[in-house]
Amino acid sequence: MSFLLRLAGWIDALNERVGQFAKWLVLVCVLISSGNALSRKLFGLSSNAWLEIQWYLFSAVFLLGAAYTLKHNEHIRIDLLLSRLSPRRQAMVDIAGGLLFLLPMAIAVSYYVWPVAVQMYVSQEASSDPGGLIRWPVWWLIPIGFALLILQALSEIVKRIAFLQGRIADPAQPAAGGQP
Repeated sequence: MSFLLRLAGWIDALNERVGQFAKWLVLVCVLISSGNALSRKLFGLSSNAWLEIQWYLFSAVFLLGAAYTLKHNEHIRIDLLLSRLSPRRQAMVDIAGGLLFLLPMAIAVSYYVWPVAVQMYVSQEASSDPGGLIRWPVWWLIPIGFALLILQALSEIVKRIAFLQGRIADPAQPAAGGQP
């Protein structure tokens, strides 16, 4: 279990760094959006590339930030019901949810999107809009984001099991910081 907890710590550190990077992408997206709106209104200048980079960045924030959100226990859940359970029962629900729902879904998405992402790269898929961008980088965010989510789900399951065994504090509590 100590090896698995160390591995969970490495996964947590990776997704913490990726999540911090994704936070900065929000600022970049806002600046690009504002700059594009100003140049369009003040000078009548705009391009499809500026519009496309905005949705690329939004996709990056969402996909790269999902594992970070899970790590910080800020994902969507049924808190109304879970809050009535003891921390041990909450951990059991988290383990079951991770094993029965999160991991199968994330693995299935990764499995089915991988050939599409590879094909987009091989064909150098580009936007059909004038001045549009290449599309394969945003397609590659999907398997990368879901791989990070799979890793974080495994980390969370390991931490919940360690909590149930009395090896670590409750990882779902902010004071524990989710760190082993």
